[in-house]
Amino acid sequence: MEPSAEAWASRARQWCRGALALAFLFGSLPLAGKLFLGSWGFDGAPGIACLCLVAAAYLHFAGRERRQPIPDSAAILDEAIRLAASGEIDRGLALLDEALRLSPRLWQARQYRGQMRLGEPDAAESALQDFTEALRLAPDEPHLYILRSHVSTLLGQESSARADLEAAARLGGDTEAPAGP
Repeated sequence: MEPSAEAWASRARQWCRGALALAFLFGSLPLAGKLFLGSWGFDGAPGIACLCLVAAAYLHFAGRERRQPIPDSAAILDEAIRLAASGEIDRGLALLDEALRLSPRLWQARQYRGQMRLGEPDAAESALQDFTEALRLAPDEPHLYILRSHVSTLLGQESSARADLEAAARLGGDTEAPAGP
């Protein structure tokens, strides 16, 4: 929170307590009058007490600390894809890591992270792990099998690659090799 916003929140909480004290004071005046003076004097006191209660409620809500909005994983995913498309792969990967930290079940982030890693030298193993985890989360996505088949072929695991292509064909996916990231 900004320093001025923090000061406003603190001041609003103080005013809220003051308004509550005034509401209690004005609300109790008629009762005190009856007990000590023998009559229900102070005719306007209940109205002033209600006004102070309304002011206290307003100040309570105005003085609450603002919560930072939770970042949306889908928006982070879109930004990562945009960064990767503009050539900023490292920043895109960092954003995908953040999206996965916020939503570990977001299989699309694992898919895109695997695709981005395919462009890096010696990153086929980590791409394979990303595609395997994405498949664990979304086993009915044929394109994930195709991507994992492509990586398996790069790693020389022909039997795994064939099995993934067969699984993709069973699910109705196009078994053409994918284009780059």
